[in-house]
Parts: sequence; C-alpha cells; structure tokens
Amino acid sequence: MNLLSTRRPFVAALVIGALMAGVAQAQDRPPIRMVVPFGAGTTTDTVGRVVAEALGKNLQQPVIVDNRAGAGGSTGTDLVAKAPPDGRTLVMGTVGTHAINAALYTKLPYDPVRDFSPVAFIGYTPTLLVVAADSPIKSLKDLAQAATKPAGITFASAGNGTSGHLAGELLAQRLGGKMIHVPYKEGAVALTSVMGSQVDFMFYHPAAVLPQIKAGKLRALGASGAVRSAAAPDVPTLMEQGVADFDLVAWFMLYAPAATPAATLAQLRTGASAALAQPEVMARLRDQGIESRNLRADEMLPFNKTELGKWAELVKRSGAQVD
Repeated sequence: MNLLSTRRPFVAALVIGALMAGVAQAQDRPPIRMVVPFGAGTTTDTVGRVVAEALGKNLQQPVIVDNRAGAGGSTGTDLVAKAPPDGRTLVMGTVGTHAINAALYTKLPYDPVRDFSPVAFIGYTPTLLVVAADSPIKSLKDLAQAATKPAGITFASAGNGTSGHLAGELLAQRLGGKMIHVPYKEGAVALTSVMGSQVDFMFYHPAAVLPQIKAGKLRALGASGAVRSAAAPDVPTLMEQGVADFDLVAWFMLYAPAATPAATLAQLRTGASAALAQPEVMARLRDQGIESRNLRADEMLPFNKTELGKWAELVKRSGAQVD
C-alpha cells in the first residue's frame, strides 16, 4: 500500500478545512466602513476603492466604501469624526477635508487634527495647468502676457476654495495681471469648459487631464509640485519655469476617529502599510496619478498641521469663504 496515496485525502481535507475556517473567520468579522466624502467616480472615490479592496484582503475583513458627499467633503468627514472609535469607521481624508476646509468654512463641524487619528498616508498628486489644445496660450510666458491685457484671462475650478481655485489664485499673485476665477460645481464640467475654450485654463489632476492631452484636446503648460509628476514627466514644474515657491499638491490620508484605541490603530496601520506596499496596489494608484510618500505614524499629524497652515494662508489671500 502506498502511504502517500492514503494520506493525500487526509492532507487535502486539512487544507480545505483551513481555508474554509479562514473564510468563515473573515466573514465573522464585522465589516469596516470607509467613508469617501465625495461622490462616486471622483478621484477620491477611485483611490478609496483601491485602498479599501487592498486593506480588506490584508486584514481578511470586509471594507465597504460609503460615499457621503456634501459641503466640500465636510459632511462625510464629520460623520466619521463623531463615529464610535472602534476601528470600524474610517474616512478617506483629502487636502480639502483636512487642510483647506478649516480656513474655508466659517463653521466647520469638526477639527481636522483634534477629532482624528491618522492611519495611513496614501499618496499625493501634483495638478497640471492645462489649456485647450487650440488655445493661443502655448506657454507659461504666453499665459502671463495674456493676463496683462485689459480683459485679463479666466481660470476654472471645481468650486470656491478647492485646491484648483487656490492654485489659480497663487499663480495670479506670482505672475501678476488679471486672472478671473470661474467656479463650477464639478471638476469634469470645468474641464469641459476649458477644452471648449469657454475658460482659458485650470489646474486639475493628471488622471483626468492626461487622456484629454493624449486625445489632442488639452495642452499642459506646467505642474504644480516641487518635482515633476511621475504621470507626466515631460511637463516641467512651474517652479522650473521661474514661478517661485509653488509647491501645491493634492493628497490623501486615511483617518480613524480620535479616540480609537492604540492597539486598534496599530492593527489598522500595519494592515494599511502592508496593503499599500503591494506592487499591484501601487500600480493602480499610479494609474490615477497618485505618487507614494512614506510617512511614519509619528510624521502624519505634523504633516497635517503644516498643511493646515499653508492652505490657510492661501485661503486668506484668495478671499474665498463658505458659510
């Protein structure tokens, strides 16, 4: 009798049993809700879903995306600020929800620092300054010259106080001339207006503008970060082109409510770190123009505080405010 042949069914049963036990254990764990404070199809939503899937697999626990849009991301973010601190409710925070909104809204219902515990820094993305492909503005120099004309030029954004709005205001301060802000309710609509030459230019995420650039509908004049975007390495930064101190990037960070126990936070951070280190996850985020940056747990809160100060100054200069 072949002992190996007699043991095979037994070994197979053990393997199947272990797998079933693991599945049952994952199913028994209560799901984690990841609130995305913007609508479906937005960059934040796409990033959130990539992270949710990877985190769920790593923790062997379902992570469900819950879109709660409204008030520039404040509605969904406030929901998590007031959620039970048990590790089962997280929020995909952004530069808007955790930096800009504090200065933009006169009555923000949450404190971006005091009410949250950072879990993981997901990544950042410079924005690209784009014009219509057939625009007479073919360079940053052309744009600066056009702004000196009596009528000035216009720039679009996804709304008052958004990173695109503030980037446009900062550019106007740096270059001088007259640049008139045209706010839209959605970035996609604003971008369509730029492609149709109803508005002269805008700052927007690489993931949204690169397909239009490749299709011959847009032209990129510069990138907003301190270094070139990995998604658009041929586009020089504005700082390379002589615009001083123009390091503005959008970023994403996963947060839990402030009073979440240390042990629970440690588990979430370990799981998120391992998930974000997976090559396929990094590739999917890069497809959205998201670039990685390693921040330790003790570096995330200081980073958030620095961003609060930087964007508060820009909001003040722009005069933007939402009641």
